[in-house]
Amino acid sequence: MTSTEVPTIGLGTMGLDGPAGVETVRTAIELGYRHLDTAQIYDNEDVVGNGIERASVDRESLFVATKVWADSLEPAAVRRTAAESTARLGVETIDLLYVHRPIETYDPEQTLPAFEALQAAGTIQHIGVSNFTLAELDRARDILSGDIFAHQIELHPLFYTPELIEHAMAHDYYVVAYSPLAGGAVFDVPELTAIAEKHETSEAAVSIAWLAGKDSVLVIPKASSELHLRANLEAAQLRLDPEDIDAIESIDRERELYPE
Repeated sequence: MTSTEVPTIGLGTMGLDGPAGVETVRTAIELGYRHLDTAQIYDNEDVVGNGIERASVDRESLFVATKVWADSLEPAAVRRTAAESTARLGVETIDLLYVHRPIETYDPEQTLPAFEALQAAGTIQHIGVSNFTLAELDRARDILSGDIFAHQIELHPLFYTPELIEHAMAHDYYVVAYSPLAGGAVFDVPELTAIAEKHETSEAAVSIAWLAGKDSVLVIPKASSELHLRANLEAAQLRLDPEDIDAIESIDRERELYPE
């Protein structure tokens, strides 16, 4: 895997806002979360930044990621919005900056070199992409002089794309799984309930453990309560049996929460 190691379980922050969101981020960091994920379109980078500022943890120990939205992927907009993101997050360098979706103003020949210029200037450390197809991934790899660091995608037991994980493993970059609990739908899947009962845990823990157990995969569940923050962090310690994994991967459904 890449030379930069990122914690397997991170904090997804979509929907966290206001003072409660700041407290959630601060609590998560105090509990041991070190990978924080946000995006310009979430309109809460300042919330994440305030949570970081209030936590009694050195910034250097955190891995902070955000994403440039589809309407700001022209080179000048990439530069401007990245600067705005660093200010809102209260950081000098963004550890990982993603192309949020390859739509609207995305032009690989223009957008990706703009990201590399930010990397060369020290504004960002790593370049990521999100919601790409295999063809879009290969095109990005052809254009970039360096490597893709991560590909963030929706990934959970009801929407599973093993070919994207295989591509990441073949080319040595991370897959970052968002919405690992399928918006709460995992609690209504009989196969997951049976596995959870077997291990005396929750369906959420089973879903997170299944993803976290895969090579190259990082997981960023969202949570707001301390109870759920702790549970999600601890889920990575759950060891599923081979038959559990087979049962999860044989679920015959497809429910994408965030199609393009």
